[in-house]
Amino acid sequence: MLRKLRILIALLVLFFVAGTAALTRFQTTDWNNTLYVSIYPVNGDKSPATTNYIKSLSHVSFADIEQYLARQALSYRNIQNKPFAITLAPEVSEVPPAPPRDGNVLQIMVWSMKMRYWAWAHNSQPGPDPDIQLYAVYYDPKVYGRVGHSFGLQKGLVGVVYAFASHAEGKRNNVVIAHELLHTLGATDKYDLSTNQPIFPIGYADPDQQPRYPQRRAELMGGRIPITAHRAEQPEHLRQTVIGKVTAIEIGLLN
Repeated sequence: MLRKLRILIALLVLFFVAGTAALTRFQTTDWNNTLYVSIYPVNGDKSPATTNYIKSLSHVSFADIEQYLARQALSYRNIQNKPFAITLAPEVSEVPPAPPRDGNVLQIMVWSMKMRYWAWAHNSQPGPDPDIQLYAVYYDPKVYGRVGHSFGLQKGLVGVVYAFASHAEGKRNNVVIAHELLHTLGATDKYDLSTNQPIFPIGYADPDQQPRYPQRRAELMGGRIPITAHRAEQPEHLRQTVIGKVTAIEIGLLN
């Protein structure tokens, strides 16, 4: 009897979690209301240079993301309200838990739960909770030539962006932030994970272009601008990217 009760409780919990996830997905992709996004800066290397850079950030630093997503959304749907409102939240002192390297399904599930709990515990934004939490972890580019792989989780509506603490890199950082923001809404990567090459045709901004190469823009979830069949470049700013049709379908902008 006790065993049956435990099974019933587990099933009820799973049903509640699944129902909550489905409701959240519907509410965040029906585009009837503005989605409030908070970006929390994190000093990843604890250096003075990164500290100074974070102090220089303001809402204006991320305004092009908000404007870009509004234009892209309007190109697919006649949205009356502003689709996103992006604000800069107070700095978070602790670095978020990193995803497991080559982790199995169970390890990834455990990490995902830890990440969502960590985000709940480190929501320092005053006032109502945001719909989406993004943590921008900055590193001094004079010390770090590369940063970690950013990620966005649809379950929990939380993402982590590893970025460079440099105004020269600000526009490129915003491309990554926009990419991870769409992950939280259900958009999938459209590049080959082993090569970082955009996948044709869904990862191309202009798949019907003739000649096909070089492309002039990147599909946002494709990540890079295809120059040849085997070479692609990172976009310098969001104006060099578009949200493709497949991505638009995934996030509810296109039926």
